[in-house]
Amino acid sequence: MPNIKLLPEPQGEVERVYFLLKAWILNGVMRPGDFLSEVELARKCETSRTPVREACNLLSQEKWIQRIRHKGYVLPPISVRDIIEVYEYRKILECFNAERTVARATAEEVRELREMVVLEDGPALEMDAFLRGNQGFHMRLGEIAGNQRVIEQLQWTLQYVHRLDVLSTQRDTRPVPHREIVRAIEARNVQEAGRAMADHINVSRDQMLRLFGT
Repeated sequence: MPNIKLLPEPQGEVERVYFLLKAWILNGVMRPGDFLSEVELARKCETSRTPVREACNLLSQEKWIQRIRHKGYVLPPISVRDIIEVYEYRKILECFNAERTVARATAEEVRELREMVVLEDGPALEMDAFLRGNQGFHMRLGEIAGNQRVIEQLQWTLQYVHRLDVLSTQRDTRPVPHREIVRAIEARNVQEAGRAMADHINVSRDQMLRLFGT
């Protein structure tokens, strides 16, 4: 099963630390509200404070963390505004991908998409497997749709969504299925594919707002 590669391979010590810290953020090892000191991060990353500082500066620019002058860094809370804006943007990207996939997908690619969502109907769905499949499914739609600029933006957006998904599984274990999207693609119905994707994203957004908006 195809699976999104959240982070590329590092090319140097700063990149290694950056990707390590970012992976901890995306996978819920570091949680909103956690305080990060350079000394402690250097110890955990088995490096010196300089690459930690440079990596944290990059993460701060990307708004994954916030710098506290003369103290360290903190992971900001997840806000209602962030959730709404990310899911609005996600809807623009993914409805485009779903509609374009209707026209571009080969019969083999449609079968591939159908097989990717089969596990959702299993009697004992494991959330780790669902999350991997979820990321893979949405990225595969982007690949089939074939717009590289959309793919690049989708990768960043799905990083944020992946983090929300990971954190949400610690409080809510209800997956949002994809079968209606696949059915619309199989039927070669452009309008229905866009509507099914919009509905899917709306349900996901509302679930996150219930979890993180209180």
